[in-house]
Amino acid sequence: MTQLQSHGLRLLDPGAGAPSRRGGAGPSDHKAVTVDGHTIMVPVHTSTAWGSPFVAGAPDASGRSTLQRGAISIAQIEFPKAPRFYALQTFDGVPYSQIATLHGADVLATTVLQTCIRYESRRKACRFCALGQSLAAGRTIARKTPEQLAEVARMAVLLDGVKHMVMTTGTPAGDDRGAAVLAESAFAIKAAVPHLPLQGQCEPPADDRWFARLHAAGIDTLGLHLEAVSERVRREVMPGKAEVPVSRYLSAFEAAVKVFGRGQVSTYILAGLGDTREEILSMCETLIGLGVYPFVVPFVPISGTPMEDNPAPDAAWMQSVLQPLGSMLSVAGLRSSDIKAGCGKCGACSSLSQYEQPVALAGA
Repeated sequence: MTQLQSHGLRLLDPGAGAPSRRGGAGPSDHKAVTVDGHTIMVPVHTSTAWGSPFVAGAPDASGRSTLQRGAISIAQIEFPKAPRFYALQTFDGVPYSQIATLHGADVLATTVLQTCIRYESRRKACRFCALGQSLAAGRTIARKTPEQLAEVARMAVLLDGVKHMVMTTGTPAGDDRGAAVLAESAFAIKAAVPHLPLQGQCEPPADDRWFARLHAAGIDTLGLHLEAVSERVRREVMPGKAEVPVSRYLSAFEAAVKVFGRGQVSTYILAGLGDTREEILSMCETLIGLGVYPFVVPFVPISGTPMEDNPAPDAAWMQSVLQPLGSMLSVAGLRSSDIKAGCGKCGACSSLSQYEQPVALAGA
């Protein structure tokens, strides 16, 4: 799985299974693939994937395909089917697929605001981000209303058995940094689907009181995403977002864990942006000490972004990060399976959960 996510996958039948994603927020230029019962997001539209040694044949009538490396068949894989809720549209005529998308096999994901004060400035934009691509292509809308999100969430649960939901957002102007739109969206979704676990993702708001407001609105887990861990790399590849320093993230993590609980606050770290292995593992050690789950994923260069030609980290390097991190998480008792909702629980964008091992009992 680590190798697949580093190299990507060439598809003999690009239309197999659920539609792949291009542009937008979150895992882009990817396709969901199920390997040994575990669904992962694998790059298929990147320069790395086009030269990948891994090839998937056209699926048979049951949806299964053969994964090959060169001429050698190495595994049977499946592509999750297109969700049924994609065929519907909202009461005001917007296709459901423009409101939220299926990630992995059973996760509903949406970007509440498809605009961002960082993205709108070339000087401040994150150099790896493709937030505006799907909006420019007409595959989504700029602002999803609470009513639209609640409607789509309800039908995704009823028709496709969605188990949890992720809401991220571009950063608006204002010190709440997206917390306000997440809160009003969560309140509407929980009114429609009370038992659907929700993760909200935004930059750390200036006021820690937003964490209690988000929790009260129905957010079960919180993602505050560092992406890069060193100020050096952050200034280089995400100059606008680097205006919120790492020190503020750390204080926000501490405050958020007090509200959401240990293991229910996470951060997304893109390995391969320029941070060293030692910098990533050192930050992960600090985060784990705070009760934060560090979800480390391989950087995937997305077409049309300033970093589209930057190489993805190779599988051996990713393993050198994920293996010790998995051990650190196990020792600390932080497990992806215990997260109520969100990227860490889904685990499709990283093989990190495969490195989590139960701690052996003394004398066993």
